[in-house]
Amino acid sequence: MSRLLYENSVSYKGYLIIPFVFGKLDNYEIYSYKLLSEVGHTSQFHKAENPAGIYGSNVSNIIDIAKEHIDKNSEFVSRKDNFKSRYISRNNLIIISQEGDKYFYDHYPPELLNNIAAPKLFQSEYECLSWIKQGLNGEHVRQRAI
Repeated sequence: MSRLLYENSVSYKGYLIIPFVFGKLDNYEIYSYKLLSEVGHTSQFHKAENPAGIYGSNVSNIIDIAKEHIDKNSEFVSRKDNFKSRYISRNNLIIISQEGDKYFYDHYPPELLNNIAAPKLFQSEYECLSWIKQGLNGEHVRQRAI
């Protein structure tokens, strides 16, 4: 699988649709997608790869296919957008979330949907993004316990 095209991801009814190039046929790219669910593992489609089983000829086509599948098969509909604060840095997906006055993040690498975020809380979205940027730049150094 090629890298996930986070920069073309679309938030839709509680899901994040993430396209990727599935393969090539006669120099034409064939697109597929993966889903993240705002309700996490309680959704049958969280981290699912192309549950519709239909592939597309371009990014907008595969997004439409995913939306249609969500419309017909979703077990919930969300009116809020938990994926609105998402950022792409060095092909990594960063999703910032807030609960009360605390912020935290999910961090997904370019090739798979495994959250590699550190369990850390922040006072602001800016503080959270600064921490992530430092980590991606290799600025966090592990400290030894004395």
